[in-house]
Amino acid sequence: MLDKLVLYLDYPFVRYALIAGTLISLCSSLLGVTLVLRRFSFIGDGLSHVAFGAMAVSAVVGLTNDMPLTLVITTAAAVLLLRTGGKTKIKGDAAVAMISVGSLAIGYLIMNIFAKSSNLSGDVCSTLFGSTSILTLTDIEVWLCVGLSVVTVAAFVFFYNRIFAVTFDENFASSAGTKTGAVNLTVAVIVAVVIVLAMNLVGSLLISALVIFPALSAMRVFRSFRGVTICSAALSVGCSVTGILASVLFGTPVGSTIVAVDIVVFAAFYLISLVKGGRKS
Repeated sequence: MLDKLVLYLDYPFVRYALIAGTLISLCSSLLGVTLVLRRFSFIGDGLSHVAFGAMAVSAVVGLTNDMPLTLVITTAAAVLLLRTGGKTKIKGDAAVAMISVGSLAIGYLIMNIFAKSSNLSGDVCSTLFGSTSILTLTDIEVWLCVGLSVVTVAAFVFFYNRIFAVTFDENFASSAGTKTGAVNLTVAVIVAVVIVLAMNLVGSLLISALVIFPALSAMRVFRSFRGVTICSAALSVGCSVTGILASVLFGTPVGSTIVAVDIVVFAAFYLISLVKGGRKS
């Protein structure tokens, strides 16, 4: 099996998938901790459906590269969802549900009405579950992924203290002089970029798992924000690399395999937390 793996690593598409998968997983894990703590765990699911609808519109209008339009629409939706909830009549969970279901329905309706492919079900399945797209990345797509990932990580590191403050007590952070609106806008843009990038890795229906599972696994063992963030990043990257290599070796769907690895790791960390809790008592 090791020889087979070394043979596959000689192919550029496998190396591209590993590079993109590692970077996307790293970015997803950084935002996952903040979103889980702010009880926006399903925002990834909602925004991924928005991205699905945007991709359908891009296909209808004949855009050869759907990422710019998808990124703009997804960013706008992220800003709408992550702005201060106290001033809105529709609360966060309800807004996520409305946008999620609405975007998914409209996207699928548009793809049916203006279908340009004879294999509509295959196109939809690939978009929803990311079955093979991560293994068909071009040089330009990989470099774009690298660039956006670097910007995302840099923004998170630069705004780390402010994101930390807003995550735990937005009102106190605001009274202490933190520009919470700017921080929320930054988080919204980063979330949108991560969602659009992750569409190629796990598809729109499985993005939430990529965001949530590493953060929840890390929270079973660590208690500090920094510790959880670092552990979540390491777990996310490790699970994605393992999932991609396993899918290449055994011919399984990439996105589903990564999520399956995430579930196994979460179960292991949950057991570790139970053991630690038993020893303390």
